[in-house]
Amino acid sequence: VMEQQTISIAKAGITTTLNARTSILAAANPAFGRYDLRKTPEININLPAALLSRFDLLFVLVDTPDLDTDLALARHIAYVHQHRRHPQLAFDPFSAALLRAYIGEAR
Repeated sequence: VMEQQTISIAKAGITTTLNARTSILAAANPAFGRYDLRKTPEININLPAALLSRFDLLFVLVDTPDLDTDLALARHIAYVHQHRRHPQLAFDPFSAALLRAYIGEAR
């Protein structure tokens, strides 16, 4: 249960309650396919307010339709499926070691 910071487990005839000191991350898509900025998040994702109120933070990420961006994304996805590899990048990506070091410092 989120409020009591515990989780109950029933497995192989054994029932127990454990402490659950963790973060919960949830994601939801709009109920009708597109997020309507004129409506509340509760109506857009079709979840009751009682459930949404249990989360400390609520971030809404809206994908604004854009022909050029959507076309570039569609071409990339089609390329990967046709060639079974990613296309050549126009830049040098960060190394995994650098990203690990950055995340380690950010913590």
